[in-house]
Amino acid sequence: MEDLCAAIDGLAGAGLASAFGPELLERLGGLLVAQHRIAAEVARTVRACELAGAAEVDGLKTMASWLRGHGRLSPSAGAGLVRAGRALEHLPALAEAHAAGAVSAEAVATVAPVAADKNLAAAAAAGVELGEIDRLLTGVAAARPHADLVQVVRHYLAGLDPDGPEPDPTEGRRLSLVRHADGTLTGRFDLDAAGGEKLQAALESILQAGRCAGDERTRPQRQADALVQLCDTQLAAGTLPVLRTVKPHVAVVINAEDLVDPAPGPGAAELGFGATVSAARARWLACDGAVTRIVLGPDGAPLDVGRTHRVVPPHLRRAVERRDRGCVFTGCTAPTHWCDVHHLLEWALGGETSLANSALLCERHHTKVHHGFRVERQPDGAWRTWRPDGTEIRIPQPLAAA
Repeated sequence: MEDLCAAIDGLAGAGLASAFGPELLERLGGLLVAQHRIAAEVARTVRACELAGAAEVDGLKTMASWLRGHGRLSPSAGAGLVRAGRALEHLPALAEAHAAGAVSAEAVATVAPVAADKNLAAAAAAGVELGEIDRLLTGVAAARPHADLVQVVRHYLAGLDPDGPEPDPTEGRRLSLVRHADGTLTGRFDLDAAGGEKLQAALESILQAGRCAGDERTRPQRQADALVQLCDTQLAAGTLPVLRTVKPHVAVVINAEDLVDPAPGPGAAELGFGATVSAARARWLACDGAVTRIVLGPDGAPLDVGRTHRVVPPHLRRAVERRDRGCVFTGCTAPTHWCDVHHLLEWALGGETSLANSALLCERHHTKVHHGFRVERQPDGAWRTWRPDGTEIRIPQPLAAA
């Protein structure tokens, strides 16, 4: 690894300003091959970690969760690496081409469904020679445009069981949301015909009810507004499932000064899922909401969260969520609504139900802490985690430094 880092440092130190186009393209081609080869080693190592149960060393259940917490990867990227590692194990020709730099990680991700358990079983039942399919797909991935590979893989998967039972419509449903730096969301979804019909029926009712003269919004704009209105209606109805003793709601955190100041105050308020909005938008949301006071001390930790009326009451939970922002177990990325409020010193042993004695832990890590692991909040507010043998779980230094 030291040699690899040194080689990359040498490449990064080379000047490119005076290089000509052909020279730059030759360099880029070599870098792409190297990128494919490194990606192959990453996927192979992820698979080895998965087989060895390595994530458990750091108190995590899967390599996908380890890659999210310790590798700083998105959920989709982490899951993709796990799938790639599994696929390469079943497709040796593809693995060899990937390791040689002839096939990209994107191509491997496209072929990976071929090696999914259900598709391997279907291929075996149909008498398909997987080795031949492996060589065919590898050839397409290495020599043809990516669009051709997508089409060939789709054709193969569709032909595995053309006369089988109709698939479960829920298996193909997907919804992915990406939050940008300014708090806006971009999404993609895939719905089966029946699910799509339900969504269209709900949105269309709001669209038609909101039609009025002079409305210059485009249909995509009106559909987006209808989706937000649909959420407003459901949240206001109060019939959605309760999240950890708290009804789902739009949470906004803002300083009292910004709340009463008429200035726009850009970036002055923080929403429950981490986005930031202006003070003006927060005041707009507060027009139809309840206000909870949270008094903060000099270090930013909540001091006074209102009345105490039962064990971990909602107002105390809100304070813990505000402070911890999610599971505090090192490497875990579980959001607040997946978490329990844990007593650092157990209540049965005299521990108080207070902010200082509380920590947010997801269900898995709450169990871990009650079976030998330990979390502790430092004077600077940082959380640290220790294994039962007393060694500390740490984020790998190169990644932490990066």
